[in-house]
Amino acid sequence: MTYKGASAIIPTKVIIVTGTNALTKASLMFQKIANILSIASFLLITSTLGASYMGYKYVTSEQVKAKLMNQILGEVKGLLPNVLDKGLPKTTGISIPTPPKK
Repeated sequence: MTYKGASAIIPTKVIIVTGTNALTKASLMFQKIANILSIASFLLITSTLGASYMGYKYVTSEQVKAKLMNQILGEVKGLLPNVLDKGLPKTTGISIPTPPKK
């Protein structure tokens, strides 16, 4: 480094080497961050796929089908007597005549 008056003159080679070192350090840091993010992404995708598979197997199992069927039939049986009592009349009138078929 040489001085000319109040400002120092830095040779171009020193600037290039310093810039290269800084770029190398920044590149390595970015590579570490990118590797960590890719591992986290892989774990997230793998866990999502595993949970989806297990959920599908659970929903399509015979035990779940039987459980849902029992619940639905239990509710329908509970509703049917009330619906039939309210919906059917006590007495009926004469039948409505229909036009003869041609």
